[in-house]
Amino acid sequence: MSRRHAISAEDAVHMARALHLAELGQGLTRPNPPVGAVVVKGGRTIGEGWHRKAGGPHAEVYALSQAGAEAVGATLYVTLEPCSSQGRTPPCTERIGHSGVSRVVIGAIDPNPAHAGRAVGLLQAQGIEVTTGVAQDAAEKLIRPFRRWMLDGRPHIILKLGMTLDGRIADRKAHSRWITGAGAREVVQEIRRQSDAVWVGGGTVVADNPSLWPRPAKQRQPWRVISDRSGRSSPKSTVYTDEHAARTIIAVGPAVSARRQEAYRKNGCSVLPVPAGALPSVRKIARQLGGLGALQVLCEGGGELAASLIRAGMVDEYLFFYAPRLLGGSAIPGVGGKGWLLPEMPKLEVTGHEMVGSDLMVRARPVAE
Repeated sequence: MSRRHAISAEDAVHMARALHLAELGQGLTRPNPPVGAVVVKGGRTIGEGWHRKAGGPHAEVYALSQAGAEAVGATLYVTLEPCSSQGRTPPCTERIGHSGVSRVVIGAIDPNPAHAGRAVGLLQAQGIEVTTGVAQDAAEKLIRPFRRWMLDGRPHIILKLGMTLDGRIADRKAHSRWITGAGAREVVQEIRRQSDAVWVGGGTVVADNPSLWPRPAKQRQPWRVISDRSGRSSPKSTVYTDEHAARTIIAVGPAVSARRQEAYRKNGCSVLPVPAGALPSVRKIARQLGGLGALQVLCEGGGELAASLIRAGMVDEYLFFYAPRLLGGSAIPGVGGKGWLLPEMPKLEVTGHEMVGSDLMVRARPVAE
């Protein structure tokens, strides 16, 4: 039988461990979601695992292999409903059935409409008791990028802005290093490692010449995406010439010459032609990234790109860092463009806030109208 609400303290503890394991695979499994699994028998953990890379064994396989023959009569905790179809690896429902476990505890159901609930039924048909919805909120948060990609074909997009208290991301001369402190930058590095692409506007490359590469990378190799419809960033910029140039995509408009495009390609960078308009441009880039299997994208500005993504309704999560400083005057705002009138203002819901060093970090998400 499937029990959704029979959640014990023991179930919560073991699922928390499975969620922790799943997080170890963040940014390494694309286009698959991160998944963790734990096998428990008699209150003792006998097997653990997490999905480490696409095409490799799934979390359940690692955990059950570690448990071995002891898995008979045990409970398997897994953060996401096991796969039930043949892909690059056999379906996990078969491996679970052969293992002899008597119970499976699931955090989140597969968001793929073709598979949602299918594994639950297959496991029950094999006489295995199934409990769903344990630590469901945390499990679903973990696969939020996978859900967006699966249902809409585009990545989950996080917009990060490091600003002064009056909402400025650079001074009037476009200098922005550094408004926020070292602690905020460490948080951003961690989110880069969790993301499949880091996206900025051409103005950011011109002003800062950033590498956009996670430091340290810890095996992550995100795409670096530059929205530069006018081709104003120099082909000699770091993102187009360093050892990771092949992981860079520059999106250029129709006015950028073939010669300029070839200069960007010189060291392996990819050039993506996009329409002249801002909104069609960001939509095409998002679709392209979805086609590459990117589930989560971190957009680090600047203001014009931020405004385009907001207007296109494509920001899924906001991450604001506010430094206790002021720039005022003609300093560059965090969100550019012409802005909104009061009745048109995008509405956000604050989902969390905390101090990071001397900076205030605020998480928010859009409110559906």
